Amino acid sequence: MVDQSSEIFISGLDGAAVTGGGNGAGPTVEDTEREFAEVLAGVVHADVPADSHFFDDLGANSLVMAQFCARVRKRPDLPPASMKDIYRYPTVRSLAAALADTAAPATAAMPIPTVLAAVTDRSPEATPGSTGRYVFCGAVQLLVFVGYSFVFGLVTARGYEWVAAGSGLVDIYLRSLLFGGVGFLLLCLFPIAAKWILVGRWKSTEFPLWGLAYLRLWLVKVLLHANPMVFFVGNPLYVLYLRALGARIGAGVTILSRSVPVCTDLLTIGSGTVIRKEATFLGYRAHAGRIRTAPVTLGRDVFVGEKTVLDIDTAMGDGAQLGHASSLYPGQSVPAGAHMHGSPAEPTGIDYVRVGPAGCGTLRRAWFGLVTLVQMFLLYVPLAVGGMYMLFAQIPALGRRIQSDTPVNSPSEFLTDAVLLSVALFFGFVVLGLAVLFTVPRLLALVIKPDQAYPLYGFRYAVHRATARMTNIKFFAWLFGDSSYIVHYLRVLGYDLSRIEQTGSNFGTEVQHETPYLVRVGTGTMVADGLSVVNADFSSTSFRVSRASIGPRNFIGNNIVYPAGGRTGENCLLATKVMVPLDGPVREGVGLLGSPPFEIPRTVERDVQFDHLRTEQELGRHLAAKNRYNTRTLLLFLFLRWLHVFVLTAFGLATESLYGTLGHVVIGGYIAITLAITTLYFVLCERCIGSFRRLRPQLCSIYDPHFWRQERLWKVPENYLNVFNGTPFKSVVWRLLGVRIGRRVFDDGCHITERTLTAIGDDCTLNVGSKIQCHSQEDGTFKSDHTTLGAGCTLGVGAHVHYGVTIGDGAVLAPDSFLMKGEEVPPHARWGGNPAGEMPDALGRPADASPADRAGTRRTDDDAATAN
Repeated sequence: MVDQSSEIFISGLDGAAVTGGGNGAGPTVEDTEREFAEVLAGVVHADVPADSHFFDDLGANSLVMAQFCARVRKRPDLPPASMKDIYRYPTVRSLAAALADTAAPATAAMPIPTVLAAVTDRSPEATPGSTGRYVFCGAVQLLVFVGYSFVFGLVTARGYEWVAAGSGLVDIYLRSLLFGGVGFLLLCLFPIAAKWILVGRWKSTEFPLWGLAYLRLWLVKVLLHANPMVFFVGNPLYVLYLRALGARIGAGVTILSRSVPVCTDLLTIGSGTVIRKEATFLGYRAHAGRIRTAPVTLGRDVFVGEKTVLDIDTAMGDGAQLGHASSLYPGQSVPAGAHMHGSPAEPTGIDYVRVGPAGCGTLRRAWFGLVTLVQMFLLYVPLAVGGMYMLFAQIPALGRRIQSDTPVNSPSEFLTDAVLLSVALFFGFVVLGLAVLFTVPRLLALVIKPDQAYPLYGFRYAVHRATARMTNIKFFAWLFGDSSYIVHYLRVLGYDLSRIEQTGSNFGTEVQHETPYLVRVGTGTMVADGLSVVNADFSSTSFRVSRASIGPRNFIGNNIVYPAGGRTGENCLLATKVMVPLDGPVREGVGLLGSPPFEIPRTVERDVQFDHLRTEQELGRHLAAKNRYNTRTLLLFLFLRWLHVFVLTAFGLATESLYGTLGHVVIGGYIAITLAITTLYFVLCERCIGSFRRLRPQLCSIYDPHFWRQERLWKVPENYLNVFNGTPFKSVVWRLLGVRIGRRVFDDGCHITERTLTAIGDDCTLNVGSKIQCHSQEDGTFKSDHTTLGAGCTLGVGAHVHYGVTIGDGAVLAPDSFLMKGEEVPPHARWGGNPAGEMPDALGRPADASPADRAGTRRTDDDAATAN
């Protein structure tokens, strides 16, 4: 049996059960029990005794029970059940007794929990968009990109010519400083000017996708994301930049998230607030084919945790806290002084600010920002501009091509130059990058002692930020991940991996941390993609690094934030998007699911059927075969990445031959054509690796060649897709990659892991950070299946859809939700939560009570003066 932990609060029944009220003369508990048993027997194809445990006795798993829930929901005579109910009441008898109670007349008037009542969004159903407007929008976006590229080429060409005319090192440095400094300022100021000219002040409104209003939003968003000020996240200069864009931000605010807010006039942040990395607070969202903008209001001394989502029309009062891996749904607020966590958030007693204050006043912040600017303008900018000039001047392959009177080389000389230059650039980066990565951060980290608080915006803070940036370079985790090499890479990087039990898949390709030198992972633990180890704590004035320890023989699922002090021990399963508990007893020998978390079985029968392959006799042979395959994969992708660099280098050398004749047109054309080449190249790589065939659903061991081929597909780079976010061209690329995708789909930043297993209907809306993952790995077992989204569906910001899922036409999945494997969402339903279930209709709230009013936020005169 799996009992609920006494330290994990699960408030009442799930929303699906709450909304399943009966008609006052519903079936008895015995009737419900008998019907449940019959439905489940039809799913498991066996007799179902009323007291048999779903997982331990019947051998069911979450996929089987999701099918059971879907069949129950189709029976109007039965109360609906959710997966959360299944785990809470793991027998037919206990489930029937719990859910039958909700059908009693006395419960018909029972109020829906405040959290759920406040968050349901009843926006209009999606209506088919206009194909003409869709095509027109894409054409304008293409013209904007091409025009921007050519203007950039013109400015770059003229600036380069001016720098090249310098005589002597000092003159070149001064010219590089002037040109680079002016260029940097223009890149920073242009988005500000564009925002105020195109939009003015953002207001709460709603407008359709693909129209002129959307084009203005898209253009401002693209300019903000391409802005070099993004590199100043975590610096007081970034706060000043947001103020220039219209945000109302008080004094002493620390923003560590690289998710740039777009509708900045709708953002209010009180003094002393801390926003951790990967928090999302855009000020807009797409829903049912329309864009909605609304305020996000944070009071004084607010704490927003890691990987959180603050949807539009949300607020947090003074001193409020929102924990890691949590979210506020539209209309939801956190009262002043309250602490909440979960998706959607609910009250908790955990204090997420775990480091004391330190001396960090306005003068310290101003000095840190000033030093950053001096470094930028006197060192980094001249080095970048002058370094480019020295590269052109000193490398013969480049230098002789920029002269208009230089004859073009023979094909053999041209190819030789391209090969040598691309090899030097690519493999030089790999070798020198590893050398620097394994030495410099380790030396820098010596100045920061664990568990000691330091003030922000000083030398040690700068060292910590530099260490985090250097040791989180994604290329090397991508290169070594999903293979036996990743454990050696992470160990040299600084991880404490105890005694390694090699599986060949100990870590995925995405793992990050605050500092690698305070991460301990126990023996036999396996980690999927998306682990973020939070081993640094921040307040508005201080920070501290601490050791984060993950116990032995754990399995860590996808997209998990693991904080220092996490209360999990040995032999735990942390399911996808689970919120790791920070209070209560240390959990051991159990699984955890959801946000907030609750206990589930550690393993089920299906996930141990391949365990015999991991015994000592079998493991050596299968691991050796996997290692050979992974080695070939690593070498293949090193070659493919170098070949990409070679193609771009050869194209660059060819265009440089025309520079003396066409000048800036060459550079502008190079930028635009490079994007097309990169896209087509990696699309072709992926389809060739997949043999131009569609994937088929799998249930196999990680030592099965089917899984190895899947790992190889995951290695194909996909960062280039971000350029197409919010444009019709994203759907075109998805089709080329094998996604069955309908017309007029709006994709603002969705990630699809298995393209050929995914089907998306017409007029769907996919928000920023949403993910469709058609696979799962638990310990040594790999599973994959099709996922289908019907026409007009909406995936909220940060929503995660698992494999084997069917979402009906017009259905909506709320922000930061996790839709588990095998779920069937009925047409036009509203689902949300982690794990996701049906959400009740909102009961309404006073029209004059905004989230900010309910949260108790008040802008003080000091805040207003600072913001202005």
